[in-house]
Amino acid sequence: MTTNWRKSSYSGNSTDEMCVEVGELASGVGIRDSKDPNGGLLDVSSTEFAALVGRIKQGALDLA
Repeated sequence: MTTNWRKSSYSGNSTDEMCVEVGELASGVGIRDSKDPNGGLLDVSSTEFAALVGRIKQGALDLA
């Protein structure tokens, strides 16, 4: 299975230092650093990814 990675719309432009990409995997959703695509990935289930996105949208993970 070939993974089609897409950059998060919240990552900003190409010079942004905090860029992530997501891709659909056979096991769920992959999350990786777009600046280091060969550096590994976080593999989470679709349910876990939906929960993560929900927490991000709620601002529960904001650093500021």
